Formats: sequence, structure tokens, C-alpha cells
Amino acid sequence: MGYKIKKLREEARLTQEQLAEKAGVSRVTIALLESKEDHVSTTRTLVKIAGALGTTVDALFFTDSVQCG
Repeated sequence: MGYKIKKLREEARLTQEQLAEKAGVSRVTIALLESKEDHVSTTRTLVKIAGALGTTVDALFFTDSVQCG
């Protein structure tokens, strides 16, 4: 999932800081999700991040090709 978040963030030309601000989470949260396969996050946080990236949590977890909304 983390690599999908990073891919979408980069495609949207957002820094980790910009995505964090847009999603209402900390930059550290974004960094941990992108870099650690075993980082655990709440559903609420994932919903915020997915929304900020124009996608869904389902797409972050369950599809190979994620597209920005």
C-alpha cells in the first residue's frame, strides 16, 4: 500500500508535507506509510489520505493499477 500512496503523491506532484496538510495528518505518518511495509494506521487516516489523493482506500489496498481521481 505504501508504494501506491507514494506513486499517487508523486503523480500529483505533491511533497509529503503537502499531502499531509491536504489530508490533515502529519508528514511523519505519510513518511512511515510510504517507507515501512508493516506500519499500522487507522482506517480514518487512510480515508483522509485516499481522499486527498482522489482515490479510495479499496484502491490503495486491492488494485494493482491505482489512478488519481
